[in-house]
Amino acid sequence: MVGGDNSTVSTSMTMSEAINHAIGEAMERDPQLTLLGQDIGAYGGTFGVYRGLFDRFGPQRVIDGPLCESGTIGFGIGIAVSGVRCIAEIEFFDFVGVAMDQIFNQAAKLHYFTGGKLTVPLTIRTPIVSRMGMGPQHSQSLEAWFMHIPGIKVVIPSQADDALGLMRTALTDPNPILFVENVRLYGRRGPVDVDADPIPFGSARVVREGTDATVVALSGMVHEAVVAADRLAERGISVEVIDPRTIVPLDMDTILTSLAKTMRLAVAHDAHKSGGFGAELAARCMEQGFDLLDAPVERVAALDVPIPCGPVLDEVYPNADRVVEAVERLMGLTR
Repeated sequence: MVGGDNSTVSTSMTMSEAINHAIGEAMERDPQLTLLGQDIGAYGGTFGVYRGLFDRFGPQRVIDGPLCESGTIGFGIGIAVSGVRCIAEIEFFDFVGVAMDQIFNQAAKLHYFTGGKLTVPLTIRTPIVSRMGMGPQHSQSLEAWFMHIPGIKVVIPSQADDALGLMRTALTDPNPILFVENVRLYGRRGPVDVDADPIPFGSARVVREGTDATVVALSGMVHEAVVAADRLAERGISVEVIDPRTIVPLDMDTILTSLAKTMRLAVAHDAHKSGGFGAELAARCMEQGFDLLDAPVERVAALDVPIPCGPVLDEVYPNADRVVEAVERLMGLTR
């Protein structure tokens, strides 16, 4: 840990450790906060994010359940509406479909059904397990589905300090949150200000400033976008990289401010191209900033095919090379 009387106190954490820290401090503060999921007890979670919490808080608050996502989320909704804040984990994002009725017909709507009399303080944690060769049923990025569901906020951090600050906000929100994490980022280490305030939802982060093109990137593609921006900078092309951090609510002000400066926009995410976050953002920029666009919005995304296993993954998923190509097209350097 570093710092002084007039400096920020920070420590180095992985993203996994930052999420664990935020949950642990919230459980210390709120003696009722309960965790639900599969393999989250002594095992510490499929990817180790809950490591140590079972020993600290015991089986009455860190509850291992059966392999039944609909039951996990349904139970989480039940205790949440009773006034007990809950975190429910879905082991792989792909399994969210098993619990969709509970999420979009129940959790997202109960506050509205009751005219605000009921709240649903439920945070659903789930990981994107992309680029790990686990095949079409364990590798999907489905965040765009939830942009279509009023009543649920969607959070997607790309680094440790954001994960800490956003989880702190999630665990004070009175209504449901989908907190999407990326397994490839769990081990990425960075400085974290453990005394920082929670990060408000709907507040994008300008990762890198630029003047020639804007790249809005989600989750693991933030780091690919920065690599691409570094390469392009060597050729005199200045790229601004923005991480929305939350896509519901979405900070359009920061994105449009950047677009007014660069006049060119690319959107990068691991999800399939059709119907993804990039499509929604392109539509919003057309509606709210059409006069700012000097070129059509570029989408850098996964191919519209089931996710395979093996070396062909490199052909399906986007990367820094494809971000570079998208910016080149925006600049009129290639077709």
